[in-house]
Amino acid sequence: MSDREVMEFDVLIVGGGPAGLSAACRIMQKAQAEEKEISVCLVEKGSEIGAHILSGAIVESSALTELFPEWQEMGAPLNTKVNVDELHWLGSETASKTFSNWMVPKTLHNDGNYIISLGNLCRWLAEQAESLGVEVFPGFSAAHIAYDDNGSVEGVITGDMGLAADGSEKDGFMPGMLLKAKYTIFSEGCRGHLGKELLAHFELDKGKAPQHYGLGIKELWDVPESQSKPGTVIHTAGWPLGNEAGGGGFLYHLENNQVVVGLIVDLNYKNPYLSPYEEFQKYKHHPVISEHLKDAKRVSYGARAIAKGGWASLPKMSFPGGVVIGCDAGTLNPAKIKGTHTAMKSGMLAAESIYDALQSEASTADLVQFNDTVRNSWLGKELQQARNFVPVMHKLGTFWGGAYNWLDQNIFSGGLPFTFNDMTPDYASMELADKHVAPEYKKPDGLLSFDKLSSVFLSNTNHEENQPCHLKLKDAAIPIQSNLSKYSEPAQRYCPAGVYEIVESNNESVFQINSQNCIHCKTCDIKDPAQNITWVTPEGSGGPNYPNM
Repeated sequence: MSDREVMEFDVLIVGGGPAGLSAACRIMQKAQAEEKEISVCLVEKGSEIGAHILSGAIVESSALTELFPEWQEMGAPLNTKVNVDELHWLGSETASKTFSNWMVPKTLHNDGNYIISLGNLCRWLAEQAESLGVEVFPGFSAAHIAYDDNGSVEGVITGDMGLAADGSEKDGFMPGMLLKAKYTIFSEGCRGHLGKELLAHFELDKGKAPQHYGLGIKELWDVPESQSKPGTVIHTAGWPLGNEAGGGGFLYHLENNQVVVGLIVDLNYKNPYLSPYEEFQKYKHHPVISEHLKDAKRVSYGARAIAKGGWASLPKMSFPGGVVIGCDAGTLNPAKIKGTHTAMKSGMLAAESIYDALQSEASTADLVQFNDTVRNSWLGKELQQARNFVPVMHKLGTFWGGAYNWLDQNIFSGGLPFTFNDMTPDYASMELADKHVAPEYKKPDGLLSFDKLSSVFLSNTNHEENQPCHLKLKDAAIPIQSNLSKYSEPAQRYCPAGVYEIVESNNESVFQINSQNCIHCKTCDIKDPAQNITWVTPEGSGGPNYPNM
């Protein structure tokens, strides 16, 4: 194999989401203000910045204002301010009750917030980063962590280009590059595969509650101009999930006659027959939601896991040679169901810590002070105040957990003298199939509900067909010999993209992986009850290509 090309930088950033881009911008802002020369490189596995970005998204502008105080004059794509904010309890497939404003936990109020496309915000942030001198390389996946002789992280190795499915080199093969840096920032988003390795390698999450996750499924619709209500925010709880799973739904009206609709399903659910995708299809038929989608056209689809463990699951964020930030670390505030402002703040704090370390000319070391910096910032205080939001919902359910959180947040501002923890990993909560009944899911009508393959088509997902599978099985026998008999192989249902199937061949059941369908949501890596599936990055630029998501 050819020798790898080596490129060296002062700072390397892995991932072009809000955390990584904010870190890139802030470190260059400081360097320019003090007339210092610092080289910063950012690599992003998507075909372009924003291609893999998926979020609701309602955004608090606080962190953006810290980063770019004149963001409005600069043209940041925050165009739709919230002007209607509703929370509904859905009691059945037709019944609903609207909560009065005073009944809603204050953390869920959206006064002053903006409905945005997070992908478009990231594209804008990338433009600012490049104008500040950051080298931004989309289409390059960080495949492996590079360690030096002392065990410190010295950078990453990008994925090889041009490998065949059997691992052989095709024509035009290009080995990945070794990107070295004095400090590496990992900001891959929720359940980043390198972040996962770092947590295990350096025991960053030792003594912490396990991270908890939700699966967010989202669609973008074009609606008739007469139905467009820019600034309208609708959140729902209850049906269709009911007692089967925690979570809730959302529908937001954007500018340009577009609506986003989605469902978040907590991944600690017990019933192996539950399908988050099918629950979402049911959800769109509720009158509270369907009235906004009349005569509308679905234009995009996507899904992504959400790290929602919050304060109790926040790991040590530094290690020798770098830091892990944003949703890679789990900085989302679950009480607000918002993670953009917190991810951006974590990136800015990381940039400031690394900039100071570079100026000290000390040898690359563990930036241990960064952890205190995070915890003493408004980011840390937000997460600490919201520490009970998720574990209480897990213990008491959506209704009574919501009641506790209303009391905790509205009356005591997160100050009740109790701390709850959920120490059961999401995958371990799944129960045997013989304890459960499969929910009834109707055939899609092609108007509001759709099959998985037509949905994946709208995600613009593409992978080079002849390449190694990026969904690795530790033991190829487990899906059939264990998961099928115990759990009716739930990968068929928890995957929102039809990646996993049980097919019959020669009178035998075969576990089939349609990796070309993968939309990089990471649910399989999280929810597989045997923890047998490991998601690794495919060839650079592979995966979804989300527009305006």
